[in-house]
Amino acid sequence: MSRIVLEVVLWIFGIRGHIPQSGGYGIRSESSLGAGGALMRVLATSIATITVLSLALWAAIWLAIKLV
Repeated sequence: MSRIVLEVVLWIFGIRGHIPQSGGYGIRSESSLGAGGALMRVLATSIATITVLSLALWAAIWLAIKLV
């Protein structure tokens, strides 16, 4: 299961071609996705970035409240 998750994350960020093929797992290549694949990578990266920044802001506020 963890290997599939790792491959999906690598595929989303567009670096799937740099690792050896391991049987597919039903993940389509970038060439079959076309421009939609690039859009999905941008969307996924944006969501991940916003999530990480939101969690960092929440942690900073939580820590400030605990220290006061």
